Amino acid sequence: MSTTNSISSKKGINPVIIIGALFFVFGFVTWLNGTLIPFLQLACELTTSQALLVTFAFYMAYFFLAIPSSYILKVTGFKKGMALGLIVMAVGALFFVPAANMRSYPLFLIGLFVQGMGLALLQTASNPYITIVGPIESAAKRISIMGICNKVAGALSPLILSALVLKDAQAIEDKAKSIIEPSQREILLSELAQRVITPYIIIAIVLFVLALLIIYSSLPEINTDEDELGLDGNLVAPKASVFSYKNLNLGVICLFLYVGVEVMAGDVIGTYGKSLGMSLDQTKIFTSYTLASMVLGYIIGIICIPKYIKQEKALMLSAIVGVLFTVAAYLTTGYTSIFFIALLGLANSLMWPAIFPLSIKGLGRYTKIGSALLIMGISGGAIVPQVYALLEHTMGSQLAFLLNMLPCYLYILYYAVSGHKTATIK
Repeated sequence: MSTTNSISSKKGINPVIIIGALFFVFGFVTWLNGTLIPFLQLACELTTSQALLVTFAFYMAYFFLAIPSSYILKVTGFKKGMALGLIVMAVGALFFVPAANMRSYPLFLIGLFVQGMGLALLQTASNPYITIVGPIESAAKRISIMGICNKVAGALSPLILSALVLKDAQAIEDKAKSIIEPSQREILLSELAQRVITPYIIIAIVLFVLALLIIYSSLPEINTDEDELGLDGNLVAPKASVFSYKNLNLGVICLFLYVGVEVMAGDVIGTYGKSLGMSLDQTKIFTSYTLASMVLGYIIGIICIPKYIKQEKALMLSAIVGVLFTVAAYLTTGYTSIFFIALLGLANSLMWPAIFPLSIKGLGRYTKIGSALLIMGISGGAIVPQVYALLEHTMGSQLAFLLNMLPCYLYILYYAVSGHKTATIK
């Protein structure tokens, strides 16, 4: 019996519960960005392009830290690596205290980058862990459970943070515009900026406590230095390099584009709504709508995968739905257009649960480094919104959204149909 199977049979429930708690935590932190974008745009007087540097700073950390994370995990193992990731995230949260006191946007971005560093390590450890802690065929089901933990937290976090930091936001924005004296506007916006101090101190404390709990938890270590099975159940031929695996190489691109469309639907939906003439008081909770539809998608995944549908087929259907809803958002206006963007959460929900296991399938001893390459793909959340900001400036929000999203979903469809397939030996 392999190490993985032994662990999943003896202690299968505890790892799922503990990792589920971790997914809740980094879902809560990650999806705060949807509220931070309009908050910092107001508090620091930013353009749309500047405000979207929130997602750029946060998600680019994955690109720079994913590979180092894989080497850190070789030294620490999965368990201590996840605890270390939580500690780094806590440090990033504490950057918000001086950033708010100084109303310094660059310092806010540094804090977000440090949080992204911690999440890069945490995700490099936790995603392959939940994938290989049980049978690979049901990996999408387990990841869907993690997704519910992640997105329930994500749906709650904008509601909680916006209630604390964006209360009466539209009135403050109108007042700031009406103030002629720069010193008075500075006082008003500085008081607004300081609203994030208490929430982020609490977040830092919670992250530190969770790190200690992980260290002293019953989480077992998993040996990934074994050969894995191919999609047809046969052993995958040993390969000289991690870059020799087609499913991984194309999967990195697929995950890059997937995270891009997920961030567009979740974090940029508020900015999109504002471009359609909606007030900040209306748009500040739009992220929660997207994440609520993602939770629904994850529930469908738990019920259907792999009992009724294979994970690659679920990915194909999700990509098709993504194409249809993107076109519908372009062809409609107002709240109807927002509704279809929120429904993209449903289309996106089963993509990560399918892409990740399909991409690391058969990597064996390359699992950690392969997972790190996939985590680098999360930088799509930094790049794709910036492409949208560039297009939106020249052609308007709706056409920019269409031209940004459609090619991403079409590539994901290609990966679902044929790009994920691996060569095997009999």
